[in-house]
Amino acid sequence: MSKGGQYAGDVSPETAWQALVGTPGARLIDVRTQPEWSFVGIPDLSSIGKKVVLSAWQNYPGMAVEPDFVGKVRAQIGDAAGPFYVICRSGARSRAAAIALTEAGLGPSFNVAGGFEGDKDANGHRGARGGWKFAGLPWVQD
Repeated sequence: MSKGGQYAGDVSPETAWQALVGTPGARLIDVRTQPEWSFVGIPDLSSIGKKVVLSAWQNYPGMAVEPDFVGKVRAQIGDAAGPFYVICRSGARSRAAAIALTEAGLGPSFNVAGGFEGDKDANGHRGARGGWKFAGLPWVQD
């Protein structure tokens, strides 16, 4: 458990994928911004008959935390009981979002460590060190 709040913990993208495949109620919640979804891509769950829940943790361009984040997630998940796997670019926003979901009684909520793009490499580029894309998991881009 984290110092700043409690959530179910961190999992790898591969662990999240296996849970999404094997657990009917498991949902993936992508908390990045609209520009990230549009220009970088989103996880593609169509092969397992699921859709990613898209709900920004922070609003672009000011990046203030979305005050109704939990309400917006609830509106999309209905009565889904989870578990919930929360993903962002690299794992920081999704950790905060997983804590907020847990505090709101939604869970278990896990943070997908490494996020969608992973950590920066020696050249300051994402995508070559961890994350959903690096793991070869399915994704699509507009």
